[in-house]
Amino acid sequence: MTLLALLSYACPLILCSLGALFSEFAGCLALFLDGLVSFSAFLFYTFTVTTGSAVLGAVLACLSAVLITLGFSAVVERGGANRFIAAIAMNLLFGALTSCLSSIIFGTRGVLAATAGAANAAASTASASSANTTALFKFSATTARATAVAITAVLVAISVLFLKYSRHGLYIRIAGSDADVLKAKGVNPGHIRTLSWSLASLYGSTAGILLAMRLSSFVPNISSGRGWMALAAVFLGKKKPLRIVAAVLIFCLADIFSANIQNYFAGIPSSFLISLPYLVSLLLILIK
Repeated sequence: MTLLALLSYACPLILCSLGALFSEFAGCLALFLDGLVSFSAFLFYTFTVTTGSAVLGAVLACLSAVLITLGFSAVVERGGANRFIAAIAMNLLFGALTSCLSSIIFGTRGVLAATAGAANAAASTASASSANTTALFKFSATTARATAVAITAVLVAISVLFLKYSRHGLYIRIAGSDADVLKAKGVNPGHIRTLSWSLASLYGSTAGILLAMRLSSFVPNISSGRGWMALAAVFLGKKKPLRIVAAVLIFCLADIFSANIQNYFAGIPSSFLISLPYLVSLLLILIK
């Protein structure tokens, strides 16, 4: 496996972890990330095959995810609800919405691989001349990998600079532990918590888009637990963005190793190989 392939494999989890970091600093951990990743991947697929533009599909998917999160956050703040319980409820809602909308729009809850005919069905404008052989949701491996690495590199840099040097980054870092300081400065902690969830949603939705690009399709539960692994990576990296990136890379390297080692050593139990990435993460936590 090339370095580009390894980095691109780790990109979705890196973005999820950085999104979780924003919310952890603000004291309202984004427990909805796992469901959001799959939901955003579905939205990206749907908008792309409907509009015929991957760029527009990505923008609409991110925008939709952020707006939904903003709406929920506003309700939670005004109602004084428990944000942790609300986040879990959002995670369940995202999963239900994905399944429901997939059934309504495409007539299936299974894997979605787009053709021109599928796009017409999604837009309810089917015509007899549609060519089912024209793929509208297909990305080459090189394009998907390069795009993932480039976008992730930019977002990692933005997160580091934002948290360290910007005023709102400072507000997010102290919102969870010293909310009274913000109140004394005339800053509403609720607005900062909402901002942290919005950033978590933006990073999580981008992760879902990259996963869909990698597979050139939408697969139910495409997140495969990355939203939950991201929460662990935040603490594994001691809430430092670059340490989190390093922790994710080690985890993904162990994951790739466990997936390929059986090709050379057939006698290794598959149960051990499946658990290897998590054992490595546990070992890193114990060492630290």
